[in-house]
Amino acid sequence: MNDTIFTEPEPSSTDFCMLDYECAYLPDKTVRMHYKYIERATQKYNTALIHRGWRRFGSYYFHPICNGCSECKSLRINVDEFKLSKSQKKSIKRNKDTEIIIQKPSLTQAHLDLYNKYHAFKHQKDDWTHRNISPREYKENFVEGAHEFGKEVLYLQDGKIIGVDLIDILDDGISSIYFYYDPDFPRLSLGVYSLLYQIELAKVLELKWIYLGYWVDGCKAFAYKSNFQPQEILNDFPSIDKIALWKKSKI
Repeated sequence: MNDTIFTEPEPSSTDFCMLDYECAYLPDKTVRMHYKYIERATQKYNTALIHRGWRRFGSYYFHPICNGCSECKSLRINVDEFKLSKSQKKSIKRNKDTEIIIQKPSLTQAHLDLYNKYHAFKHQKDDWTHRNISPREYKENFVEGAHEFGKEVLYLQDGKIIGVDLIDILDDGISSIYFYYDPDFPRLSLGVYSLLYQIELAKVLELKWIYLGYWVDGCKAFAYKSNFQPQEILNDFPSIDKIALWKKSKI
């Protein structure tokens, strides 16, 4: 379905956009997002949207519609052609004792504590804006809207959760939604390892793509994405009744 127009009936949605707010990726820029709130998204419709550059948090799908700026480009990894680098192989070896569990997204105190610990760390290290997330906010962002395609990948050491990776299983790949981890385990390079595990999972499921979200030239937060090649990039956000044209790219 990737190279075709989506012709099935679309699920009911509420479309809206937010007022402009400060861009987290580029200085002196503002962001405006187009949102769809969809209570009953199917895996096929989710695939069609992600394939056209949308992202999902909870029951909300979104992509930027910023005035005078088109720096956000959708990015995906070609699983079939991906080759491990030496440093990535070391990351896999360092995690030989890490336990992995895949399940439906859930909400526990351990999730909230780890999420808030990670964001407090990023606030100190990278000056991220931070306030503790509430159980309601976490549920709306990461538990609701998952249906049958949304999963969480838990990373554990000695029975303790040290990483949570939120993903969607699509018809043609895996969509990376969000990952957070325990900063007390820097040697494990959990951010790298979690993406390598996504690639291995995609191979097992015979899926071709890892949808990585957006790439913005010059944004430090996205620099790690360039270490996973080969890739394709999507310019613009075509509507559901248009073909999405992905092109090979080496960022």
